[in-house]
Amino acid sequence: MADKKLAHQPDYTDINPANWRDYPDVLTDSWWDFPSRDRTGGHKLVYHGNFIPQIPYQLMMRYSRAGEIVLDPFLGAGTTAIEALRLGRRCLGIEIQPGMVDYVRDQIPADKLDKDIRTVMGDSTSIHTWRRVTEELVAMGAESAQLAILHPPYADIIKFSSVNGDLSALGDSDEFVTAFAKVVGGVWRVLDNGRFAGLVIGDIYKNGETVPLGFMCMELMRRVGFKLRGIAVKNINGNEVGKGRTANLWRYRALAGGYLIFKHEYVVIFQKPK
Repeated sequence: MADKKLAHQPDYTDINPANWRDYPDVLTDSWWDFPSRDRTGGHKLVYHGNFIPQIPYQLMMRYSRAGEIVLDPFLGAGTTAIEALRLGRRCLGIEIQPGMVDYVRDQIPADKLDKDIRTVMGDSTSIHTWRRVTEELVAMGAESAQLAILHPPYADIIKFSSVNGDLSALGDSDEFVTAFAKVVGGVWRVLDNGRFAGLVIGDIYKNGETVPLGFMCMELMRRVGFKLRGIAVKNINGNEVGKGRTANLWRYRALAGGYLIFKHEYVVIFQKPK
């Protein structure tokens, strides 16, 4: 039977809403609960803070089409790139750590590297890096990207490197947001009009108070011009064990200190206006 068609079929996805029953694994609500990390298809847990593949899967399925370019300005261990290959997308990633760039490139099949998957080693807050991104897009036969996925470090909660320009070295939240604004400006310039960006971010607890880093970054992207389309809350229950501390110790500290234990982060959906 031929697919049903809608008069208003979205041009940013391969999903046909008229056949909504065919996509049981695609989330449309604001609570994202993943009981474990997907370790199939080449995905590995390389370091604590490496985000789970299910997030780029959801974003690519909802907001990109096969063959389109997904931009990741914080490529890290290459989760976005590997998931892009699995879903028939292309990926252009920026990473500030030379060792991680080498690691990602080693994970990509030779026939896909520098063709469907391209990397830029550089500081995503730098205009020089974004000039290189433009050049790489041209090499991919494009002028812009069709989806952006941003998973920045949560200030200095996990320090990933001592490389100059690494956002994970910025302990002051205002300084972090100022630097992050430069990344968002670069994304804005190379993202197609009408297309989407997904921000994966959490809040932090510092100096006896909760710092709403997620909301600060959300508001920044709105000020740049992105339209806020939705906020999903992702369950990260279990991360306290991953940090080498037992749940009981965290519970004791919460009761003694009067705070709440973070068991969530945000996946924020934005759209660049047409």
